[in-house]
Amino acid sequence: MSSGDWIDDIEHEVSSVAQTRRDPDFVEGEDPARVRATADLLLADLANDWVKQKRRRRIGTWVFRILLLLLLLAIAAGLLMPLLSGAGSGEKSEPYTALISLSGPVFEGEEASAESLRNRLQDALEDDSAAGVILLVDSPGGSPVQAGLMYDDIVRLRNEFPEKPVHAVIGNMAASAGYYIASAADNIYANQASLVGSIGVRLDSFGAVDALQRLGLERRLLTAGEHKGLLDPFLPIDETATAHLQSVLDSVHQQFIDAVKAGRGERLSDDPILFTGLIWNGEQAVELGLIDELKDRYAVARDVIGAEEIKTFQPPKSLMERLSDELGAAIAKGVQPVVGLQ
Repeated sequence: MSSGDWIDDIEHEVSSVAQTRRDPDFVEGEDPARVRATADLLLADLANDWVKQKRRRRIGTWVFRILLLLLLLAIAAGLLMPLLSGAGSGEKSEPYTALISLSGPVFEGEEASAESLRNRLQDALEDDSAAGVILLVDSPGGSPVQAGLMYDDIVRLRNEFPEKPVHAVIGNMAASAGYYIASAADNIYANQASLVGSIGVRLDSFGAVDALQRLGLERRLLTAGEHKGLLDPFLPIDETATAHLQSVLDSVHQQFIDAVKAGRGERLSDDPILFTGLIWNGEQAVELGLIDELKDRYAVARDVIGAEEIKTFQPPKSLMERLSDELGAAIAKGVQPVVGLQ
């Protein structure tokens, strides 16, 4: 029964009792004094029931508030403990290798982006227990702007923390913008089958002028600026604009080449084929100086950095994501003893 139905029943009973007390003869065939006494007892019972119900509801409200407060305190403790642990102890924990994953296409808002890398790399290098950093690069490429920003951040932070090595380890591939990023590291490692290189720039388009003509369609485009429609696929090629775009691509390509040469230095082969956009496997990349050795992340942590334990620095999460994670962990921890999963 809902609280509304219960209140309606109470009001009905009280109304009946009130009617009886005002007019004892309302109950035919009964002694008026006895009827009045019975009505008084019933009214007292109803009043007691009302008080008990209010008390239960009040207790329930306070229990809910206390449980909610305890839950919020548990979440807050979970968020603050990583920040407070060791803050005032003055003790340095065992050295470890920091791992920063840069996986997927290089674009703003992705894991492989300047903002994501900058904060994690700064945190890793500032940690006294971090002996060095591994950048785990697994990317087919993406934005040259993001790659350039990430390259600059790696070089800047390496200069700020010269005592800590920053190495790149290639997963399945580090192509185009992915290799751009990796070339900023102290050393680059990969698997023998990893795909490496693709040092070039591309701009995709298509043309459908003949298709429109065959369909009897005419493209009508209004622009302000002689070459504003230079990439319109339904118009003939604008030779002047195309030449200009090629110069832009060549300039970005040269920026890429300069960055790779600065990062790799004398280790890089002088074969001009390196910068034609071709891609090589790990074994070939070693011969060309694109990478230093064939090693995975565990070998680099153990044999190069000298700290076998690896600690992963995850991309930053929003406050709601962190609260959600902590809430899920708190619920799971509370459920485990109940269902016997300890």
